Amino acid sequence: MISIIIRTKNEERWITSCLKAVFNQEYKDFEVIIVDNNSTDKTVMKAKLFDVRVIYIDDYLPGKALNMGVRASKGDFIACLSAHCIPVNSSWLSNLLRNFDSDKIAGVYGCQEPMSFSSDFDKRDLLITFGLDRKVQIKDSFFHNANSLIRKDVWEKIPFVEGITNIEDRVWAKEVLRNGYNLIYEPEASVYHYHGIHQNRDQERCSNVVRIIESLEMGERKNYLDAKKLDIIALIPMKEEVKYIGGKPLIEYTVERALESMYTNRVIVLTDNSAIAEISLKAGAEIPFIRDPKYSDDKTNLITVLHYSLNKIEKLKISPDILAILQPNFPFRPKGLIDDLIRRLLSQGLDSIMPGVPAYGSYWIKRDNNLERIDEGDIPKDLKKPIYMGLKGLGCITYPAYVREKRFFGDNVGILPIHDPYCSIEITDETSLELANKLIGDWWKKNKK
Repeated sequence: MISIIIRTKNEERWITSCLKAVFNQEYKDFEVIIVDNNSTDKTVMKAKLFDVRVIYIDDYLPGKALNMGVRASKGDFIACLSAHCIPVNSSWLSNLLRNFDSDKIAGVYGCQEPMSFSSDFDKRDLLITFGLDRKVQIKDSFFHNANSLIRKDVWEKIPFVEGITNIEDRVWAKEVLRNGYNLIYEPEASVYHYHGIHQNRDQERCSNVVRIIESLEMGERKNYLDAKKLDIIALIPMKEEVKYIGGKPLIEYTVERALESMYTNRVIVLTDNSAIAEISLKAGAEIPFIRDPKYSDDKTNLITVLHYSLNKIEKLKISPDILAILQPNFPFRPKGLIDDLIRRLLSQGLDSIMPGVPAYGSYWIKRDNNLERIDEGDIPKDLKKPIYMGLKGLGCITYPAYVREKRFFGDNVGILPIHDPYCSIEITDETSLELANKLIGDWWKKNKK
C-alpha cells in the first residue's frame, strides 16, 4: 500500500486537478492524506470531495508537516506530492513504485515539467534539472519531495528534519546516502509543476536554500580564489619629507606591516624623495622608479598619483592581480589587517574593501542649505545599523582595473569594522605627530603578537 501525503496552503486553484490525476492512477492500492496549513480559501472543502483524510498543522515547517502525514499513514511506501503538482498520466504512481527492486533503494523522485504559462525562469530551471535518463544516485543528494516516493521503513530510521525552513528533502537524502542507501531519479514518473523548483527567483527562499546546502555539502571547502596564487602588490605612496615617530621613520611602520603579509608578493614605495627611497630600500621595500615631482604638488590627488604609478609599474612588466594601497600617515595598522582584508575581498567576491570605524550616533549632512539626517534616527543603539567612517588610508584592497579608471573602489565595496580607536589616527600636522609619538611605543608592542 502507498500513502500519498499532500501538503496544502490555499491551493484551491490546483487541488482538484491534482486529486483527479491521483485518483485516475492505474495503481489503486493507496490512501491520500492532506496536511493542511490553515488554508483560508476552499482548498479543504474541495479536497473533501475526494476520498481523503485531512489533518491540520499550525506551525508549518516542511519536514514537520510530512512527518505528521507519515505518522498518520498506513502505507508501506510514502508518496510526497505538492498540491500544485499534477501527475502527467495514469502511470505516475506505478512508475515510481517499480524502482523499489532492492532494499538499498530508499527513495525515488520523478520528473517535473513546466506548464505553458510557467515563467521562463521556471521553465529553464525545470527543463535543465529534470532530464530524460533514469539514474541511480550513490553520492548525489539531490532529491525533491514535490514528486517522490520513499520507503516507510527507511523513514522510521531517518525521518525528515523538522526544524528547517526549506529543502527537507535534500537533508533527508544526504542522511540516507550516508547510511548506505541509494536514490533513483525516474523520468517516467512525471508531474506538471507551474512554479518550478526555485519559486520564480524568490530571494528569501533562495538564501535559505543556499545556506542549508552549503552547511550540508560544502563543509570547510574554500570555494573562492586562493590569495597565495595571485600576484598581490602593496603600493605605499609618500611625498612628504622624512618624519620620525617612536624613534624610527614613519614609512617603516607601513613597510613592515606590508612585508608581514603572507599574501603580498612585493612592497613598492612610490616616492619622489631620495631619502625616503633609501630608508624604504633598507626596510625591505622596492623602489622601481622615483616619482616625477609634478605628481607631488598639492593640487594632485592620490588617485592620480596611483594611476600614474600603476602605468609605470605595468610598463616594467609587473602585472599585479590585486593592489593593497597603504598610506604611511596611518601608522597604527593592526598586525594581520592586510591579510584579513584580502581574504574578505576574495571570499565575499568584492570589488574593493577597506577598514571602517562603526558609529551609532546622530549624523547629518547639509544639502541645499538644509540638514538631512543620515542615520536611522533615535532608536536604541543595539537596533541601529552603524554608519562607517572609511579608513582607506589604513588599507584599501582593490583591483588594478579601478585604479586605471582613476578610482579607488569598484561598485561592490566591503567594510571591515575596526574597533581600536588608535587605528584612525592620521599624521597630518604637528599635533597628530606629537600624539602618535606618545602612543606608538606601547601600541606597537601590543600589536607585535
